[in-house]
Amino acid sequence: MAITIEYGVLLVSLGLIAGIINTLAGGGSNLTLPALMVMGMPADVANATNRVAVWLQCVSGMSGFRQHNKLETQDIIPVLIPNLLGGLCGALAAAWLPTSWVKPLLLGTLLTMTLVMLIKPATFGPPEGTPTKRVKDTPMAWLGLLLAGFYGGFVQAGVGFVLLAALCGTLHYDLVRGNALKLACTLAFTTLSLVVFIADDLVRWVPGLILALGAMLGARVAVRFAISANPKVLKVFLFVMTLIGCIAAYAF
Repeated sequence: MAITIEYGVLLVSLGLIAGIINTLAGGGSNLTLPALMVMGMPADVANATNRVAVWLQCVSGMSGFRQHNKLETQDIIPVLIPNLLGGLCGALAAAWLPTSWVKPLLLGTLLTMTLVMLIKPATFGPPEGTPTKRVKDTPMAWLGLLLAGFYGGFVQAGVGFVLLAALCGTLHYDLVRGNALKLACTLAFTTLSLVVFIADDLVRWVPGLILALGAMLGARVAVRFAISANPKVLKVFLFVMTLIGCIAAYAF
């Protein structure tokens, strides 16, 4: 498909914003998916093409967090095992259960995350100095990551919020380290999805890579902001993003 200069600028700009939102919270695809569909892509093609930007944004964000020693590399595999197992179960459930379940689950989950932030804010960022835990020593973390994976496999939208609840709430990571590990989980999910989408010839590479350029820049900007920002500011940003996600889920 032909890409005009105007659409190219739009894709880079929205990719930049989405990269920031996805790296610090979640829900950036609420911006990029409609933009791709406005360009004339069917929903399935837009969804597949968007994953190119998400994949490269995760790589860029993880690289940035690692440079600042905020990516707990020794925890990536233990975190991914229950997360991907849950994702597989969620994907199977999505294939068997009616699509009418998606919106109530999405809206209910985002509303729950919003209420948790209001009632128990420490879930998304324990007090400074709280020691972190390991997955192998924390059964509740294994369960939380399994459920987060199931949700991601079933719905995908808003999975970043659920992952942060599992990583920060049960393993006591701060929001910066939690977001770094969240990107690792998202990268794993997205890799599996992209393999399927590429095999089905659903990815449109030119707009996907243009969008990815902005998303990668956005991820880098977000990492620098996360490293220097006050934790309270990050929590406010996360809260605002969940509210916007609730509105988007309801409108959808």
